[in-house]
Amino acid sequence: MAHPARIYDYWLGGKDNFAADRIAAEEVLTVMPAMAQVARSVRMFLAAVVHYLAADMGIRQFLDIGTGLPTVNNTHEVAQRAAPGARIVYADNDPIVLLHAGALLTCSPPGRCSYIEADVRDPDRILAEAAATLDLTEPVAVLMLGLLHFIPDIDQPYELTRYYLDALAPGSYLAVAHASSDIESEPQQAAAKRYNSHSATQIVLRSKAEVARFFGGLDLVPPGITPLGQWAPGAALPGSPGLPTYTALARKPR
Repeated sequence: MAHPARIYDYWLGGKDNFAADRIAAEEVLTVMPAMAQVARSVRMFLAAVVHYLAADMGIRQFLDIGTGLPTVNNTHEVAQRAAPGARIVYADNDPIVLLHAGALLTCSPPGRCSYIEADVRDPDRILAEAAATLDLTEPVAVLMLGLLHFIPDIDQPYELTRYYLDALAPGSYLAVAHASSDIESEPQQAAAKRYNSHSATQIVLRSKAEVARFFGGLDLVPPGITPLGQWAPGAALPGSPGLPTYTALARKPR
């Protein structure tokens, strides 16, 4: 069956995917050709957020959950260009990502990297193993990019996200990129239907109001929740609708 990490790899032009992944990816592109651009733009959002946190906000620890297959500008590469001592933990539940963990773990001192093969729905395991690399008494940036829309409501995605943030120190951050139900609604719904017909991991589209619930009790970094391609720290929100994914960064109050 197709898997999200490998479908994204195909959209990004990678070679680490199977026929089932390529079929699912192409099915989506027939009704929403912009999905390849969405995949690339999520990576650009990751780079912008990580650079901002490392270079401007002094964050030195990152927990990247649902990291996917390695490509250009992985989290540790961006963070350690700004802060060579940054520490990064990657987590993903796709065994193929584990095969590529060597590419994720090419940190040089003083920085550190580690990889956890685990599902986001096992927070106790992820947090326990992350603590071997990260100091959870100090702020950590949690990245959940292209992840939460694969967590159905029955698995309590809002409570799950809150569980991670509650375990982390004040001053920690949460970054999210989530597929939308109310930007380009009709083609987005059609794309989700095509995707779900081929993938073992179903996608759940959510509205801006539903995405905002992930940031309850947190302080959104301006410009707040924006369509993909429009987020930049402190920037004014452009008037164009943007790509059909919401992005945001928020801080746990001290």
